[in-house]
Amino acid sequence: MSSFDWGIIWREAPFLAHGMALSALLVVVATAGGLVLGVVLALMRQSSRSWLSVPAAGYVTVMRSLPLVLVLFWFYFLVPLALGRPVGALASALVAFVLFEAAFYCEIIRAGIASVRAGQTQAALATGMRQSQVFRLIVGPQALRAMVPLLLNQIIIVFQDTSLVYVVALRDFMTSASIVADRDGRPTEMYTIVAIVYFVICFSASKAVEIYQRVPAR
Repeated sequence: MSSFDWGIIWREAPFLAHGMALSALLVVVATAGGLVLGVVLALMRQSSRSWLSVPAAGYVTVMRSLPLVLVLFWFYFLVPLALGRPVGALASALVAFVLFEAAFYCEIIRAGIASVRAGQTQAALATGMRQSQVFRLIVGPQALRAMVPLLLNQIIIVFQDTSLVYVVALRDFMTSASIVADRDGRPTEMYTIVAIVYFVICFSASKAVEIYQRVPAR
């Protein structure tokens, strides 16, 4: 059995870094786009108008019931058929991630808003504050504090899920390591470095969540 070769990790570092760049892009776009769409969905679900709340609830239920890999397949294979032209693997993956994560961010945002007691809103309105002021000054800050740990945990999940883009022939960090492992016959080295990188990033993010939760509210 050959010895562990650290050298291959250094030699293939640029190749692995390129894969990590794609993983980072997916996380950033999925988080930013998912949050924007998640806010819209959360407001729709909170609406008293059924023509807004019912479709939003249906969308969230469907997306949360499906595996991400299936959503990736849908956008990669079915959307080009519907549009009559190719969309591209990266564009398909970015759209799929945004639409998929939006359902989860919607529920996190909704839970954060629901964590603020209704009595605070009623009391603020009774003093003459406008609804927008109540949300900006009272509900928003408290809801955000409740949401941040869940949002950070969801971002960790998004990062872990980026490894699924191999199904649409994209080369993320995990896929890049697999390519090197198969090509050079060095699976031990490659999957060890992958495990270390994933552990460091996810563990650091988890500790950040714990630290944030211990900080007293102002």
